[in-house]
Amino acid sequence: MTFIFKLMEQNNTIIIGISVGDINGIGIEIILKTFEDKRMLELCTPVLFASKKIISKYKHILNSEINIQTAHDIDSIIHGKMNLINVWNEEVEIAFGKENKDGGKYALLSLEAAVNELNKGKIDVLVTAPINKNTIQSESFTFPGHTEYLESKIGGKALMILMHEKLKVALLTGHIPLEEVTKTITPELINNKVNILLDTLFLDFSIRKPKIAVLSINPHAGDNGVIGNHDREIVIPTIDQLQKEGKLVYGPYASDSFFGSGNYLNFDAILAAYHDQGLTAFKTLAFGKGVNYTAGLKKIRTSPDHGTAFDIAGIGIADFTSFSEAVFTAIEIFKNRKDNQELIDNSLQKK
Repeated sequence: MTFIFKLMEQNNTIIIGISVGDINGIGIEIILKTFEDKRMLELCTPVLFASKKIISKYKHILNSEINIQTAHDIDSIIHGKMNLINVWNEEVEIAFGKENKDGGKYALLSLEAAVNELNKGKIDVLVTAPINKNTIQSESFTFPGHTEYLESKIGGKALMILMHEKLKVALLTGHIPLEEVTKTITPELINNKVNILLDTLFLDFSIRKPKIAVLSINPHAGDNGVIGNHDREIVIPTIDQLQKEGKLVYGPYASDSFFGSGNYLNFDAILAAYHDQGLTAFKTLAFGKGVNYTAGLKKIRTSPDHGTAFDIAGIGIADFTSFSEAVFTAIEIFKNRKDNQELIDNSLQKK
């Protein structure tokens, strides 16, 4: 929290764009709860991409007294206030806890508007509230999730990282079926993801000599071929080559004991072979407190570590901890990336 207090002293004006996610979930609730604390406005200028009508409905339902400034466009936002850009004008019925097309339609409208301003440089970072991956599917959204969509719209090579305090878990493969995992993992993929992770640990988290652990694909790292040859033939030779290049990359570690033994604390980040291998462990250790960060993109995007939580939508009991942490993390990464890029540029100029 020391970092946050320093930002408050600097009267920082980082502009945070916020997409509301599925309107039938807890997204808008956790956004409003986060910014009911007026001290948040000393850290950043939040810009919510939604509808004045639907936000007014939510404020009434949640008895929220937060003051929100409706801006005509991004150039007329007011610093020191929470701003709203009206993305749609029609009346929309909120169906708390229901999967319907309206939930997906307006989640996408909000996301598209925010990404558009992010790409134009009108907002500095993007924080996304949870979507429902089923209802958001359309001709404009044919992706497994936010990560893949943002990679296509923003540019770069995306790497999903779930993080909380000293724990950072990145994914070698993301939203793909388990049967596709071994077909997808190649030496080239491992090299690519490791280098993205090393770059983000340096640029975005100011870790000068990052140390990475790679988890095995098969149980017990294949037991020398008894339980598959993927680790012996693909992962180990690739790690050996990375080490010859001077990179602090180790493994493969069997995931069944890696987290329970506390070995993860010896590394700056962990690269898991597939989605549930990494995220089951992460959410056991830090669920509801962590942040999902999409590394490797040209712009910064964070989100909470949970989904739409339809089962508690509209009740007013949603925990906003993870969303507020996503805001803090986006601010910190923005500052770190800016400072470290300046160091790199100055070093190149001197050379």
